[in-house]
Amino acid sequence: MRIASVNVNGVRAAFRRGMAQWLESCAPDVLLLQEVRAPAEVVSEHLPGWHVVHAEAAAKGRAGVAVASRLPISAVRVGLAEERATHTGRWLEADLERSDAAPLTVVSVYVHSGTVGHPSMDDKHEFLSHATRRMAELQAAGPAVIGGDLNITHTDADLKNWKGNVGKAGCLPDERAWLTRWFDAGWVDVARRHAGDVSGPYTWWSWRGKAFDNDAGWRIDYQVATADVAATVRDVRVERAPAYDTRFSDHAPLVVDYE
Repeated sequence: MRIASVNVNGVRAAFRRGMAQWLESCAPDVLLLQEVRAPAEVVSEHLPGWHVVHAEAAAKGRAGVAVASRLPISAVRVGLAEERATHTGRWLEADLERSDAAPLTVVSVYVHSGTVGHPSMDDKHEFLSHATRRMAELQAAGPAVIGGDLNITHTDADLKNWKGNVGKAGCLPDERAWLTRWFDAGWVDVARRHAGDVSGPYTWWSWRGKAFDNDAGWRIDYQVATADVAATVRDVRVERAPAYDTRFSDHAPLVVDYE
């Protein structure tokens, strides 16, 4: 089973920039999308032939997550407990039916970027608290994969210019502590396990300057799996565009092959 997760930075714009060609060449079984920024019908129009579910943000043109699957979807759950408007369009669960195994729960998640000293950082921590509680329930229930843009670098190895970003959003110790808590509880960061103790591989580069050309990126897109699913990983790759002008998003897809 091939699962691809990517923040598309607007699904309409991504398809105008060539996402359809990437999708055809990648051929995933499951697609986890973040920041789709479009109504459900627009998402479905761009993915004909897929089973598509979508969670739209309360604010139009913001956030939004979707799951597209070649496998039938038997159940869908939108959002987290005590959800406020700023938390909408950020968490979507789908149970995928498999003929030879128990259903697999996949989650598309888009965590707030947050700004230091701004209420958006409080939103981020509140959302992560709810996500952590829900992840414990999912872990107890069965196999699961959570994929998406977490807007957090777990360690300094997850961004090139870590010295210049000390004290900034995405690199704060209290943000990183959430991910440590997940991994200590048994969830597996499959890309890091596969890559080992190296810098990157990065998944996001600013549109500005020479960040992409110099590979001055951040690893903020993850697939986090329960231990049983993580044990079946056969390949992990970041499908980085060959050149700046061939990118369909400022994020690159994270693609994982599970047996």
